[in-house]
Amino acid sequence: MTTNNIKTLHSISAIQPLVEPDKKCCSSNNCNNSEQQAPQNPQDNSKNSQLESWKVSGMDCPSCAQKIEKAVAKIHGVDKVQVLFATEKLLVNFAHPATVQQIEQACQNAGFTLNNLSSPLSESANNKPTNIVKDNLQIMSIAAAMLIGALAKIWSPEISQWIFTLTCLVGLYPIGKKAIQLAKSGTPFAIETLMSVAALGALYLGETAEAAMVLLLFLIGERLEAFAASRARSGVQSLMELVPENATKIINDERVIVSAASLQPGDIVEVSPGSRLPADGQLQDDTASFDESALTGESIPVEHLKGDNVMAGSIATDRVVRFMITSKQGENAIDRILHLIEDAESRKAPLERFLDKFSRWYTPLMMLVALAVIITPPLVFAQPWETWVYRGLALLLIACPCALVISTPAAITSGLATAARRGALIKGGAALEQLGKVEIMAFDKTGTLTQGKPDVTNIIGLNNTNEKDLMRYASAVELGSNHPLATSFIRKVEAQGIAIPEASNKQALAGVGVQGEVDGKLVQIISPSKMKLPLGTETLRQVQQLESQGKTVVVVTLNSQTAIGIIAWQDTLRSDSKLAIQALHKLGIRSIMLTGDNPRSAEAISSQLSMEYKASLLPQDKVTFVEQLAQQSQVAMVGDGINDAPAMKAASVSVAMGGGTDVALETADSALTHNRLTELPAMIELSRATLANIRQNVTLALGLKAVFLVTSLLGITGLWVAVLADSGATALVTLNALRLLRFEPKSTD
Repeated sequence: MTTNNIKTLHSISAIQPLVEPDKKCCSSNNCNNSEQQAPQNPQDNSKNSQLESWKVSGMDCPSCAQKIEKAVAKIHGVDKVQVLFATEKLLVNFAHPATVQQIEQACQNAGFTLNNLSSPLSESANNKPTNIVKDNLQIMSIAAAMLIGALAKIWSPEISQWIFTLTCLVGLYPIGKKAIQLAKSGTPFAIETLMSVAALGALYLGETAEAAMVLLLFLIGERLEAFAASRARSGVQSLMELVPENATKIINDERVIVSAASLQPGDIVEVSPGSRLPADGQLQDDTASFDESALTGESIPVEHLKGDNVMAGSIATDRVVRFMITSKQGENAIDRILHLIEDAESRKAPLERFLDKFSRWYTPLMMLVALAVIITPPLVFAQPWETWVYRGLALLLIACPCALVISTPAAITSGLATAARRGALIKGGAALEQLGKVEIMAFDKTGTLTQGKPDVTNIIGLNNTNEKDLMRYASAVELGSNHPLATSFIRKVEAQGIAIPEASNKQALAGVGVQGEVDGKLVQIISPSKMKLPLGTETLRQVQQLESQGKTVVVVTLNSQTAIGIIAWQDTLRSDSKLAIQALHKLGIRSIMLTGDNPRSAEAISSQLSMEYKASLLPQDKVTFVEQLAQQSQVAMVGDGINDAPAMKAASVSVAMGGGTDVALETADSALTHNRLTELPAMIELSRATLANIRQNVTLALGLKAVFLVTSLLGITGLWVAVLADSGATALVTLNALRLLRFEPKSTD
């Protein structure tokens, strides 16, 4: 188990802090590039601009994030602004230091509280419980006043009317004030505006009790939204809590308790059993086991050896251990995952982008429709003004797009959080949506379907070349290469105590082999299918026999004239490869193995997995083949190496194995931090469940609006039912989205 986990160790720590902003978020052929392009991150800016970040308090739903962005974007000198709803963070690039105060004032005017993350913790950073208590007290006060008003109606209807009117006006004051602030900051059609118009209109019509009820239901709905939002963010917040606040630092052989935020690379810390590592570190003890389940989803403790890197948030399980810190402040494994989650918010799903655009013109349009409902019947058909003003106000409340706008981001946020909990990092809603549409899944072979740790199985000398000389020549050319076949062969040579000579003019022959000069002779190590030198009948028979056993075979030649030997390796399949392919087939997904290996070896491997294959592919051939598939179907590419990156970028959506290279992890739309292939069908199921959830939410939001729109126009339902329909729909779609947090795939049964 130790050996298998050494490669997996770097699964998260290799992930870069931020994905390139110009990276595609969807490569389906019918996508518009300008629409698919994710907005650039505020960190990508001119040298003259500075970046500042704030913690935002008071955001109840993603629409709040849009309000803040609009308010800040209007400030002169602001270059870029982004609000990260999942981590409650505001990022702004601006040119002049004086802009800081303007940004904070603009957000305060819009009804939100900021805490500068670069300054010492202020009181505003912890005002959330106070806000919750304040909101609950407001709801309870209005409910109590309404109860008093209802009781007063028994002996004095006039006093009851005044109680309801005052209750509504007092409760409406902060809402109306916020509506004016939002209108000034660039959001004139907020729900607060609609509520203020509807409540004042009800008071004008003398419907004082109903106006107060509308206000009460609105506040309850807002509180439910805030609760649902906090639940949706709970996964991210629990991730942030994995890093302890304090650490035991070793200074002059003494234990000193220090803040985890003060740790720097090179510091030595001590971690007791049951405690979490405060930063990424290098193990200083001979061996120790760690629970990495919170980061990788792998429940079995992982054993690490001296010098191994261990991720922040891991739990020491069996002994007191010491580490040398390797990560800077804000750059540990947990921070990198949080950066990915934050960056994912800018990579919206196509449906989410459509709904964002839809909501921009939908609300103004519905206000015009409501106005038409109010004035048309009285002016054209001589209907009573009171009746149609009332119905128009009800229509105005029903038309609120909150439930529709939140239907998609709520489901996607829950889906991404669930994927992260299972050890799958998906970079945004676009990737999550594309995974659900995959029809074909292409796999790299080495390191993806196989362990990526091939063993040398055969060393055969040819033309009177002894085995030792063959190993000397071949190892000299292979020395220094990071290719799994090369490193495996070098280990074999060193284990036998054979001295490796120096080779000059070493060169990689892409897709063919390698060459170099040893003792003045040109030594080439080439795939049999790419050889120009004719091989003898017996040599060909030996090569074919080895390849038919699923082995990777190369021929070593001298001066391009003589074949001096055959070397063969065999890589073992991952234990869960077959189960993963079977599960994908049950989901109706074709699986194809893409490999540069020879056809006989590829067929031997693919037959064990019951999947299709394409062999003898150069990196460019993989790209061409994936592009051809993508023209006909939705294609996912799964790989782990640098040579897989171009094909991964050509696919509709891509998945990197967590133990792979940095390039593959950066290129991919998602990554498996634990290297379990069985999580692939689970990701597909989760994506499909998320898409189904979105369809349910949109249907629910629009369906309720359609029903109550008709009943309001016919005079069957009134204002308070309209508010209940809007708040209820918002709460229902959010709660429905939260069901994804409990998602369990059928493929794991």
